[in-house]
Amino acid sequence: METIENLVLEDSGSAPALEPLAMVALDAGRMIMEAGASANGVNEIVDKIARGLGAERVDLRVGYASLAITIGIGPNGITRMRKVGHLGVNQRIDQELQHLADRVLRGELTTDQTREELARFATGTPRHSAWVMALAVGLACAAFGRLLKVDWLGTGPVFVAACIGQLVRRELLTRHVNVFICATLVAFLSSLLGGLGAHWCQSATISTAMIASILLLVPGVPSVNAQSDIMDGHPTLGSARAVTVAVILIFVALGLWLGQVLLSHLGIPT
Repeated sequence: METIENLVLEDSGSAPALEPLAMVALDAGRMIMEAGASANGVNEIVDKIARGLGAERVDLRVGYASLAITIGIGPNGITRMRKVGHLGVNQRIDQELQHLADRVLRGELTTDQTREELARFATGTPRHSAWVMALAVGLACAAFGRLLKVDWLGTGPVFVAACIGQLVRRELLTRHVNVFICATLVAFLSSLLGGLGAHWCQSATISTAMIASILLLVPGVPSVNAQSDIMDGHPTLGSARAVTVAVILIFVALGLWLGQVLLSHLGIPT
């Protein structure tokens, strides 16, 4: 039977300080989770950074809204928890953290230097402008619309509606509007604009154009993460993500339905 180790707060004179080590590792885990990583991805980054900074034992619990870590060096150990914010998608930060973790594991950075790098990622990582993202989203939705058999007359309205929806969505999230309410509002606006535009352009695929206009709201990365987390042995986190995805889709469907009801009252068939 394994012996039970003493978890004490005091650090030995030659060992790295446990408190800053644990918090830096948690900060890295929080950042990559908020950037859209799966549970295994979070575990990998935290383990590399903690061990690269001197930890001998690393135990991480990945929850949907929090991370808890236990760091051990010799007979000493410490457990700390950190809140996780909104789970978005940012592949650039994900890649930066991957490179940082490899550098720390090679022993190139100290705890303070790692903390400074994390702070730089949080404030200095370049982001695309709102207009670039809106145009990219509009093109993507228009392309998916064509795959869904939207005719050429309806493709232009889908592009415009998705661009406007993305701009509104970004503004609402910047103002910290609830993500579910945001999904409903954007789905209603984008589907309404897409349907009206397709009607004015005399498209024969108004209903499909409305659906294509809200594809920007489909939570693709969370859906993939939910499945991979469950299959990789993290059923609690995977189930929480799956429930969130399902609720978002329900609110998106509600917004689409409201848009269809309004168009029907205006005498436009959907």
